Amino acid sequence: MPLGLRARKKARSREGSPRLVESEAPAPSAAAPQPPITLRPRLVFHTQLAHGSPTGRIEGFTNVRELYARIAEAFHISPEEILFCTLNTHKIEMEKLLGGQIGLEDFIFAHIKGTKKEVEVMKSDDALGLTITDNGAGIAFIKRIKADSTIDRVKVISVGDHIEAINGKNIVGTRHFDVAKMLKDLEKGKPFTLKLIEPLKSFEMIEPRTRGGKTSDGKISSGRETLRLRSRGPATVEEMPNAFEEKAIKKVDDLLESYMGIRDIELAATMVEAGRDKENPDEFAVALDEALGDFAFPDEFVFDVWGAIGDAKQGRL
Repeated sequence: MPLGLRARKKARSREGSPRLVESEAPAPSAAAPQPPITLRPRLVFHTQLAHGSPTGRIEGFTNVRELYARIAEAFHISPEEILFCTLNTHKIEMEKLLGGQIGLEDFIFAHIKGTKKEVEVMKSDDALGLTITDNGAGIAFIKRIKADSTIDRVKVISVGDHIEAINGKNIVGTRHFDVAKMLKDLEKGKPFTLKLIEPLKSFEMIEPRTRGGKTSDGKISSGRETLRLRSRGPATVEEMPNAFEEKAIKKVDDLLESYMGIRDIELAATMVEAGRDKENPDEFAVALDEALGDFAFPDEFVFDVWGAIGDAKQGRL
């Protein structure tokens, strides 16, 4: 069978209504029907807007879109205003970026849209030096800028900037791997235009949180568990990744950056999960197809991912 895979778009739903700790609760949203109560984890998380806000309490979400909806309801903003979230720090630190898992003691900081800017860039090299990721809800943004690259020399462009348009074409809702491909395919030696939105900057007097007390069924969490947000199906409470999983996920995430110019911990974790018990690369390719749909990964990438998972199992990473 062909090893090429291409992702299917996922439908998201909203449910529940959060409340503010330090201000009056918003009126419940009268929108879409709520999923069965059994699918909604009874966990409460604390959150703030990264640039400064009262502390909100959110619960009842099973994926990233629903998480943004809960945060938006808590602070009376649109979910589309949220660019991304970091865990336990208000700063734009990509190593603290919220991915597919949230520790049960994590404090969530939401970074919202700030200043818009339009930049003309001359593509002087084949590679721009950008690594792209997305927030799980249709917003692609810059996760890394390589030192002394084309983009690094354009000082107005920063890590955390949302890419809204390329050469006048709006790309909101476009997956990060497609955005990376669009940038890679731009003609060398010609200028192009980026419309960007930077995150609203944090107030310097706010100190990053290290821990936030988290409760479930009235008990204090040990911090050894995480809430795993899934693209399909309900969120689940799981043990923290073991050493094999952490090493394999990191290596696969590195391969995603090398082959596709993206970073996506959730995608890397899904691939590791798909290959955990497979005996050969063909079985892995079948499992990957079932897990992710038709993602158009190059064959050599699939084999390298299979090799990385095997290396992690054998303790070679």
